[in-house]
Amino acid sequence: QVQLVESGGGLVQPGGSLKLSCAASGSIFSIYTMAWYRQGPGKQRELVAKITRGGSTNYADSVKDRFTISRDNAKNTVYLQMNSLKAEDTAVYYCNAVIQPTTQIQLSDYWGQGTQVTVSS
Repeated sequence: QVQLVESGGGLVQPGGSLKLSCAASGSIFSIYTMAWYRQGPGKQRELVAKITRGGSTNYADSVKDRFTISRDNAKNTVYLQMNSLKAEDTAVYYCNAVIQPTTQIQLSDYWGQGTQVTVSS
């Protein structure tokens, strides 16, 4: 069994900052790309940022220069530092990881349960 558990969401004022964390645990052989997605009210889920095992990153245009994704491979954890938050960043944020479990050769996609981020004054 593999689990992704997010933490760090909450309510923040416009212009504020939050840091999300997502820890993978369980029968893990190797973790490849890790990513953050979000789904705002009435919107489709969208990619926010992703990071490869080697540290290469990609960001949605809407969050470039405000959000930073990072990972600690020793802790099987990915982070999302969110600065200069705007009302339109309000969403449920989901952690995603491509993982090879110890129980199989194929890679599988895993998702966290989501954490709410609300940006409001």
